[in-house]
Amino acid sequence: MPFQMSQLEKLDDCRWLVPRGTRPGMLTDALVYTNETLLKDFINDLSLEQAVNVAMLPGIAGRSLAMPDIHQGYGFPIGGVAATLPDEGGVVSPGGVGFDINCGVRLLASTLTVDQVRPKIRELVNQLFRDIPSGTGRKGFIQISHKDLERVLAEGAAWMVENGYGNPEDLTHCEESGAIDGADPEAVSDQAKKRGLPQIGTLGSGNHFLEVQYVERVFDPGVAQAMGLYENEVVVLIHSGSRGLGHQVCTDYLRDMGAAMKRYGIELPDRQLACVPVHSKEGQEYLGAMRAAANFAWANRQGISHFTRGAFKRIFGEKEELRLVYDVCHNIAKLERHQVGGRDRKVMVHRKGATRAFPASRPEVPDAYKTCGQPVLIPGSMGTASYVLVGAEGPLKESFGTTCHGAGRVMSRTAAKKSEFAHNARERLEERGVIVRSETRDGISEEIPEAYKDVDAVIDVVHNAGLSRRVARLKPIGVIKG
Repeated sequence: MPFQMSQLEKLDDCRWLVPRGTRPGMLTDALVYTNETLLKDFINDLSLEQAVNVAMLPGIAGRSLAMPDIHQGYGFPIGGVAATLPDEGGVVSPGGVGFDINCGVRLLASTLTVDQVRPKIRELVNQLFRDIPSGTGRKGFIQISHKDLERVLAEGAAWMVENGYGNPEDLTHCEESGAIDGADPEAVSDQAKKRGLPQIGTLGSGNHFLEVQYVERVFDPGVAQAMGLYENEVVVLIHSGSRGLGHQVCTDYLRDMGAAMKRYGIELPDRQLACVPVHSKEGQEYLGAMRAAANFAWANRQGISHFTRGAFKRIFGEKEELRLVYDVCHNIAKLERHQVGGRDRKVMVHRKGATRAFPASRPEVPDAYKTCGQPVLIPGSMGTASYVLVGAEGPLKESFGTTCHGAGRVMSRTAAKKSEFAHNARERLEERGVIVRSETRDGISEEIPEAYKDVDAVIDVVHNAGLSRRVARLKPIGVIKG
């Protein structure tokens, strides 16, 4: 049953609470970061119900959290965050990561201005569309063997760089340096490997995209300078993940965990929240496979970056070099250390449709950003705007160093395709100065700007709540989609 407004307690202009006693079985509160306007976007779906169910996970630490881009997902809401205590029976849940493991965003910066690129934007978009395979099941141009794939699953983006698809500096500008420790290729099923083998360097479908953008506005000149961003600079935002391999990993382990829950005496109100203790055999196997899929995603974005760089060179000359600003993941579970109840604790942080947002004080932040904090990349809806934020101290205290991940849907893909805005979506985008190429008509109509929340409002919430700080606003001029 959808939540009623009367069940929410307003803490301030950015925070709403579902108290622990609202539903039987809650082990903690559920805290939602939003404002009254955005709250109306999701009060009638099951996202708040899902956030409350997450508050029932065994071993949960702190609160169940929901970001302002929250919408209904599988098990966890998309935009949901939860940490568990592995050494106290805390669980890991594939629903808290999602089917698209390490769906993430990468920002490349050019040496060009929007005035230099706009006259050639249609030519550039066409070149990118030719060079980067897009769409469901599309095969890529990077041919690897089964033995190579094993190394990709273990080494991530580093394997790509070693084999000529980038440079060493790329790795120092990725979360986890482009490969998370503890990956176990043997925990990935043969079916998952079969699906992933031909897909490195491919964009995929759904809400995945590559956008040519420019820096429309700088909010924090000092931080922007540290990131090498300036007004009117052309940048590229790449949004993709682990493709069919990650989807299969999630499918495989959801099936296995559903049966394993009974052995561990775990009962939850939603079977989509299938979970097992982190230290269990099943938990360790899932984490090994999930990390391998995450590494595949970093390798995939590295491949897309390689082809993007090639397209820019073809259109603007061999001297044009795209520099990697940063790469973040949105769907992952990670072992981190955080303050819980005033003590430094090891926790398993599930971020599902949420972004790590660490301040400069955290050792995980790369050397290039030790003066300002970790870059946070927030894609908006096609044709509107995206944001660059920076990590802050605030989220360490209440959100395990986490902020939002995008605008968040308000229409399902089916509803978007049937809406009045879908039939002339391409033309309306071109009127806004955005050139779009897609493998299918549905690729555009499913992702119309009207299907998403107002990204500016979402960013206002996380900025005003202190979860991250605005650095720059990016506007698209060219998009390719599946």
